[in-house]
Amino acid sequence: MPFVLCYDAAVKIAIVGAGGVGGYFGGRLAAAGADVHFLARGAHLQALRTTGLRIESPKGNVHLPRVDATDDPAAIGPADVVFFTVKLYDSESAIGALKPLLGPDTAVIPFQNGVESVGMLTRAIGPRHTAGGTAYVAAVIVEPGLIRHTSMDSLFFGELDGRPSTRLERLLDACSAAGFSTTLSRDINVDIWTKFVRLSVFSGITTVTRCPIGPIVSDPALFAMLFEALKEAYAVARGRGIDVASSVVDENAVRKGYAAMPPEAKSSMLQDLERGRPLELPWLSGAVVRLGEQVGVPTPTHRFITTVLRPHVDGLPERRSVLDTRERYGTSVSAHGVGPHARR
Repeated sequence: MPFVLCYDAAVKIAIVGAGGVGGYFGGRLAAAGADVHFLARGAHLQALRTTGLRIESPKGNVHLPRVDATDDPAAIGPADVVFFTVKLYDSESAIGALKPLLGPDTAVIPFQNGVESVGMLTRAIGPRHTAGGTAYVAAVIVEPGLIRHTSMDSLFFGELDGRPSTRLERLLDACSAAGFSTTLSRDINVDIWTKFVRLSVFSGITTVTRCPIGPIVSDPALFAMLFEALKEAYAVARGRGIDVASSVVDENAVRKGYAAMPPEAKSSMLQDLERGRPLELPWLSGAVVRLGEQVGVPTPTHRFITTVLRPHVDGLPERRSVLDTRERYGTSVSAHGVGPHARR
């Protein structure tokens, strides 16, 4: 008898933000037969409805000619799990879409950059409906309905108190059937902060220099700046009582990890700057500064990054108008993770 991957078909997954992260993982889940519903808007929604969702990937291309996509969360109804994958600057407005998606035991998991999404969701929808998550993936929307995945595809998620739960174990089964790496974490807060320490640095340094990672790693002065920023973010995590592993700031491991990345690799924040989009700066280097102040940890490198990039944080005025009318819930670029060393 041939081996068949199985999952619990009763798990209903809603994707709020069908961009690089939500579109890629949601597409993989849908391709494996999971019950996936996309919440999107504008040109991306139109493409999903007319030609479906396409994924170009070194792991194999996918074309789903028919996907369930809508701009009305009430048309989706209560889900078992919600992937909250909008850009951080869209979070407050997207929270308003969650209420129709909530059932008695719905878990909303933010797969976003930063470390403040869990708190924001907990305040908005309550701790019972909030779980934690973080994603490592490099994926970009190259045109409406088409996502290009280049590297990494792993998810970490877990209950906030670390307890095992049926709802996340069922999600784990669905993700395993979809063929990407998944970890059901017993300490998701550490996983979220571990990524944040690294990603805030990668995003900040590549954006403030307007350079991909290759020239930064090869220049001693720029790498020294990168490493100082890494130590600052790590010190903030430890100052807040988060047990991020000391290996995160092992200089040889850091250098090796970045050197293993494609030299042309850019952070999503740099790509947003190049396209005149709003930046996630306040939740990355800006958050390192703000959270560091709360625990008395100096962060001069991240303060410099935040100050220099502040004029660009809202994007170009003409680009903002396009985003407001066409691109909410899923047509932004996403690239989460900072290369192979991003995984613990």
